[in-house]
Amino acid sequence: MMINYLEQLSKCVLFKNVKEKELIRILEKTPHQIIEYDKDEVIAIEGDDCHSLGVILKGKVEIQKIFPSGQITTINNFKEGNIFGESLVFSDRHTYPATITAIEPSKIMYIEKTEIINLSILNSKILINFVSVLSDRILMLNERISNLSQDSLRKKISNFLLSEYKKQNNIILTFPYTRKKMAELLNIPRPSLSRELIRMRNEGIINFDRNTIKILKMNLLEDSLLE
Repeated sequence: MMINYLEQLSKCVLFKNVKEKELIRILEKTPHQIIEYDKDEVIAIEGDDCHSLGVILKGKVEIQKIFPSGQITTINNFKEGNIFGESLVFSDRHTYPATITAIEPSKIMYIEKTEIINLSILNSKILINFVSVLSDRILMLNERISNLSQDSLRKKISNFLLSEYKKQNNIILTFPYTRKKMAELLNIPRPSLSRELIRMRNEGIINFDRNTIKILKMNLLEDSLLE
């Protein structure tokens, strides 16, 4: 029963600001399906139909673009409490544009289109949260487009670091993924990313450790975008 996952669902962006008693009432009236996935198991393949919203109850998933050559580009990572498929389920073109893979043992709750509408009717906060998620996704895509449109490696990295600075509100940026994943997000080769980061460190713009990058000179980082 969905009620068994109350703690996980209370963390879900879809149920933000919904009180526990109200959440229980809503969940009891919402048909759903829960599927478990092993680590590295494919959840959905690019081109598959998407008729349900996915809510991550446990684990982490990765959104990947897999090219005919076998090259894999990571588009995004989602963890417990995140949702996916929200922009597809109400679209006429309801097919996954990328492949979704469980990178940890995961549990996903699926809520069909009609039930999402019912959830929004039962509580207006859920409707507001759903629209907010859609807006955040659009902003995220705009950031990705802005980064991909940069015409040099230095500009791509600088744009990415400045964007993360705005999100984290700290000159010490912490990343929950490897340099390889960072390179995939930037759509650049990992060795090229490492070389450019070293150059930027030698120029005194940044310093970095395994999972952190510290901005030393904000003005030089910003100037990189104007070159």
